[in-house]
Amino acid sequence: MCAQMSDLVFESEPRVIGHGFKFTEGPLWHPNGFLLFTDIPANTVYRWEPGGQTLAYLKPSGNANGLTWDKQGNLLACEHGGRRISRMGANRQMATVADSYGGKKLNSPNDIVCHSSGRIYFTDPPYGIDPDPGEQGCNGVYCADTDGTVHRLFDDFGRPNGMALSPDESLLYTNDTVNRNIRVCDVNADGSVSNDRVFVDMNVAAEGNPDGMKVDVDGNIYCTGGGGIWVIDAQGNHLGTIPVPHQPTNLAFGNIDMMTLYITARPVICAIQLRVPGVSPF
Repeated sequence: MCAQMSDLVFESEPRVIGHGFKFTEGPLWHPNGFLLFTDIPANTVYRWEPGGQTLAYLKPSGNANGLTWDKQGNLLACEHGGRRISRMGANRQMATVADSYGGKKLNSPNDIVCHSSGRIYFTDPPYGIDPDPGEQGCNGVYCADTDGTVHRLFDDFGRPNGMALSPDESLLYTNDTVNRNIRVCDVNADGSVSNDRVFVDMNVAAEGNPDGMKVDVDGNIYCTGGGGIWVIDAQGNHLGTIPVPHQPTNLAFGNIDMMTLYITARPVICAIQLRVPGVSPF
């Protein structure tokens, strides 16, 4: 690792804390002290307890991918199978938040972030319905407003995937798996976005595409990509890459101090200790 990376990471390599899964995604730290993550083909959200025990948390899950919390502490899920954004209620049943735009069914929502205003931003590539292109005619980026209205923000991504908000929520980062880059735009007071631009080009590695993405309290972006987890500062400089034993799909900060980075890497779950805490998901 480069000198800048040594300022961020305690350990030289992540440690494997769980294995034997099909295709893991959507890691999310629970405020009660455990990790949630999805296994898309297994149609399950799992719960990993520190110490190594893994149990089913939600099954069936609608082939859920990305997870996050809303501002009331309810679980939000991007369902590939259900082709919707869903919210877990007090009865542990998942209810629809958004499943269409313009009277047409969404493709297969993939990743999600929730703004402090309660607005929900999400990506909608076709991974869950391939080779069906879907009814939308594009692979869009959307905002679900607090009144349930869904707005399309972008229709020009190849396949939009991971999302993250800057620590002050003034910027929205969205990566594009096909074009292998991260774009950033300004978040306006009404939830709309402006000044869209390419933040960093990741099309430099032989293998590995941008997928999951998170931000720490200093504004550094952690994004899956070629070679592992890319760490990129707030100015778009690639500080270095955290190697992972399998191609990573997503990541999340966890533990009380938010200084453990949990990584989903297809058949395994990994963890690494950091020096800088991540932005809390709740």
